[in-house]
Order: sequence, then C-alpha cells, then structure tokens
Amino acid sequence: MDSWKRKLRMGMVGGGQGAFIGGVHRIAATLDQQVQLVAGCFSQDPANTRITGEQLYLDPARCYDTAQEMAVAEAKLPEDKRVDFVSIVTPNVSHFAIAKTFLDAGFHVVCDKPMTHTLDEAKELAILVEKSGLVFALTHNYTGHPLVRHARHLFHSGEMGTVRKVLVEYLQDFLMVPHEKLGQKQAAWRVDPAQAGIGGTMGDVGTHCVNLLEYVTGDPITELCADKSTFLPDRTLDEDVNALLRFRGGGKGVLSISQVATGEENGLILRVYASEGAIKWAHENPNYLEVYRYGEPRQTLTRAQGYLSEPAAASTRIPPGHPEGYLEGFATIYVGVVEAIRRHIDGNPMNTEDYGFPTVYDGLRGMQFIYKTVESCNSGSTWVKM
Repeated sequence: MDSWKRKLRMGMVGGGQGAFIGGVHRIAATLDQQVQLVAGCFSQDPANTRITGEQLYLDPARCYDTAQEMAVAEAKLPEDKRVDFVSIVTPNVSHFAIAKTFLDAGFHVVCDKPMTHTLDEAKELAILVEKSGLVFALTHNYTGHPLVRHARHLFHSGEMGTVRKVLVEYLQDFLMVPHEKLGQKQAAWRVDPAQAGIGGTMGDVGTHCVNLLEYVTGDPITELCADKSTFLPDRTLDEDVNALLRFRGGGKGVLSISQVATGEENGLILRVYASEGAIKWAHENPNYLEVYRYGEPRQTLTRAQGYLSEPAAASTRIPPGHPEGYLEGFATIYVGVVEAIRRHIDGNPMNTEDYGFPTVYDGLRGMQFIYKTVESCNSGSTWVKM
C-alpha cells in the first residue's frame, strides 16, 4: 500500500469546546498538508462533541460519544476509510486507558504530556507499545524547534565536549490566581491530584525541562535532590520546585520551575555549559540560539541560515527573518510521526531509536522524574537515583 499518495487520516480524543491544546494539535497536524482530521470524541459530554464536530465540518456519524465506541467503530471501517492514528489531548488521568484502547484496536497513537497519570501506567504503556509494534509519539513540542535541533547536533556530534553544568528553568505565573475556583477548566484539572497525579507543576512544565535538556545534551540525569512548595490555600500539588541534578557524564545541573512566578509568561530557558563551549536557548525567543566559546565573541545563530545543521534545516519552513514558533514546533513533531506511520503502513517500519520525535520511553522518563522528585521532597530533600 503506497501511503505516500494520500493524506493520513487522524482521529482525536479530547479537544472540545473550552479546551486549549486540542486546537493546537489540529492546527499543527494539518500545517504541512499531510494529515486530515476525519473523526473524534472531543468531550465526555456528547453534546460538546457534536458541536465541535459541526464546527470542524466532520461527518456526524464519525463523532463518537466515547473513545471506546470510536475505536470499535473505526476498526470496523474499510482500511481506506478508517483513521490511521489518533491524537489524545485529554487530561493525563485518562491517557493510559485511551491509548491502550486504540493500541489494542491496531491504531497508532499521538499523546500529549505528561504521558500517564501514574508511573505504573507509564511502565505498562511502554510494554504495550513494544508488543504492538505501532507508532507512539509524545508531544514534547519544544524538541521540534530548528535551533533546539541544532543545539542537539552540536552536543551529539561531540563539538561541545563534555557537559559540565546545566541550568534549565520554566517559569510562569499561570496559577498565581486560583483559576480553578473561577471556572477555568485548564487550571481545574492541573491542581487536582485525582486528575493530574502526584505532580502539579512537575508534570505540567517540569517534564518539558527534563525532556529538553536530555534531548539536547544526550546526557541523562542519574540523581536529583529536590524541594517543592505550595503557596496558595486549598491546593495540595506543587506550584514551585527547585532541584539539583547530577548527570551520567559527571556534570551537575539546576532545575527551577514555577507556576506562581509573578510576571513570567512562558519562561522556558535552557543553558548548557560544556568543556568546549556553551549554548543558551529561550522559548520566548525561539528563533535565536546563543553559542559561546572561551575567548571568542558570543555568537547568535538564527534559524533558516545555511550555516546550521541538517536537522535544523529539515525542521525549517520559511525564510530568515520570519518568526517560527510554538505551532511550528508541534507541527515538526507531527511531520516525524507522519513519516513513521507511512513507513509502517507500507511495511517498512522504522526502529524506535530512529524516530524524529519523543517516544513512549520519553514519556516513561517524564513520569520517573515526577515520582523521583516527589520522593526526594518527601524524604527531606535527599538525593535519589533516577
């Protein structure tokens, strides 16, 4: 079957009226004209799903009341009609059950982060994906930025030498106000342990930090020592976390995350200092990468330039000077997913280690970070092994 002669058919679970990330996924998935949304279960409320389906011009017969119903019905359709993959954009409490349902039905899966509600679910999901042989992608979208991919190239090629120090921070003031008491759905599930799990800010932004620094450096965290805080009354999950890190290569690091950092919007910044140079990348200015060499002038690299690496060029869509950002980062993840699914359909599947996007193992890594950070905090900020 030559899947390269058509768009891939996408289904979605979650992302109905009042949601944020579902719309981001829909735009990103279709940005490169490789994907068409054809089916969905957009809400636990069937009325919401119907309204969302109408606004997206979908066939009402393919707007389902439950994810289970969707998986069963789509699997019964002819191969040239059914969805090729499903994107899961619900709160993470339901990720595992939905992912398992569609994997068991033979569908590829794209899942938002954090991957699951518990660490045990993450471990089981990794086994399910391995057994299925299907494509599973996790949307840590910051790895899709061209200059992040160039930074990764600098470290993985050995050009920057050995990592000595990493500073990674993700600061927001999103939860400065008790939005969960004011009817905001985005806040309500994030501060609720029953929906978010044992980590609040750890899961929401901390997992991005860990994924980004390990993606760029290729040097995994081996130990951490953490402290967490909750400032607003009636909340139980962490709002602010600081952690010391140790890396396999002998380097040290500091992670600082907060969703009560007054005045901060989306302050994700990565600094890596190594024996042969250093880099700094900031999400709020993603089209620039600062590169430092001892005794030399600081360089500011910009996207879409001929001096960048092939991985950076491959994830660039428009000429220099035109900003690329958040949506394009997501879209680059989907480009990689589409290639992997096409190759799977055509009988030439890729090895997981060759995927150009975060996998189920990155999701497992994120859940390990949450649990180990909580363990460290609850034991009096002791060192624990990742």
